[in-house]
Amino acid sequence: MSAKETARGAGQILLDLGPIIAFVGTFNIVNRSNPDNAIYIATGVFMAATVLAAGVAWLRTRKVPPVLIVTLVLVLAFGGLTLALHDENLIKLKPTFVYLFYSAAIFGAMAFGQNVWKLLFSHAFALPDRVWRTLAIRWGLFFIAMAGVNEAIRLTQTTEFWVNSRLFIGFPLVALFMLLNLPITLKNVGKAE
Repeated sequence: MSAKETARGAGQILLDLGPIIAFVGTFNIVNRSNPDNAIYIATGVFMAATVLAAGVAWLRTRKVPPVLIVTLVLVLAFGGLTLALHDENLIKLKPTFVYLFYSAAIFGAMAFGQNVWKLLFSHAFALPDRVWRTLAIRWGLFFIAMAGVNEAIRLTQTTEFWVNSRLFIGFPLVALFMLLNLPITLKNVGKAE
């Protein structure tokens, strides 16, 4: 992998994680002096950071990835409602809706003979259709499980715990699941039917 490709990959990770880092960081800083409004201030920063990430993606490639478009729409919708109605539960529901949306997109497309996972990642990997199907099913089920994890945390833990779980539970679980699926991907790469 060239230095340019490595820098591009690192930039993409920053675009993906940047808004969450801004959200968690803002909440933890503001929570020390203004705990009643920390979630609302952090939500505003989260919305702005997500818009910025979409803008940077557009400037870099002249397109915004579909996943970022969905995230942007849901962040602005749930964030806007959170601020307008002054109800922190709305921003806490956003990850549940995102995960369920992704799962519905995967399984809905499969019901019509399409594979969203293949459409999104076939530019990076040439895999047999059976492997794309296996990966799509695994990720669809994983997203349902992640929606359940978010709901369990949202309903049983403090706002502070929920906010920090976005970075310290959510992303590690996604990274771990990605690593667990790496062997099937690497074993079958280049074996497209």
